[in-house]
Amino acid sequence: MEGLELSSEVSSNAAWDFNTEGKMKVALLDGGFKHNIARCLVERGCQVRIFPYNSTFAEMNQWQPDGYMLSNGPGDPATMHDAVKTVKDILNSGTPLFGICLGHQLLAEACGMRTYKMHHGHRGINHPVKNVIYGTSEITSQNHGFAVMQEDIENSKDVEITHFNLNDKTIEGIRLKDKAAFSVQYHPEAAPGPHDSAYLLMNS
Repeated sequence: MEGLELSSEVSSNAAWDFNTEGKMKVALLDGGFKHNIARCLVERGCQVRIFPYNSTFAEMNQWQPDGYMLSNGPGDPATMHDAVKTVKDILNSGTPLFGICLGHQLLAEACGMRTYKMHHGHRGINHPVKNVIYGTSEITSQNHGFAVMQEDIENSKDVEITHFNLNDKTIEGIRLKDKAAFSVQYHPEAAPGPHDSAYLLMNS
């Protein structure tokens, strides 16, 4: 998997509307997205338009979204230079952004932090995660083989750790200190669960 860009194999070929009714408009960048991410946004009153993984900020911004979602997906995030450029442009626009799994890794790369291939990835529905903001723990659903370099976050003036894995201490969540942008490595939209992390979609 290391060095492979795979989102192009699974992403939508063109922009399309998942839902056209709602008070808020969310542009979802499709790196190989799970439909339940979009369903959860619809349940919370959002219009959702799906954009291909290689969409530019200008292309998505024409729709005038209120926020952006970076989806999960396969492959090595370090190979996705165009997507990282798009995330940088979203951040520079000041529009709220939330990333899940691959989206978490792309946000990190856009902030100058490295990602790496894990020796053992996280698979399954029983991974314990600590929320360092609230001091709580969550049981989470995970399916990933890459992670964000902890030392890069600790050396960053702009990014802070929000969640870490209680099994191996890898980084599970970050947020920017001066922008409305955050991400998690796991799946708060997991169906059929666990649902400990559903609050993240409420906050987005």
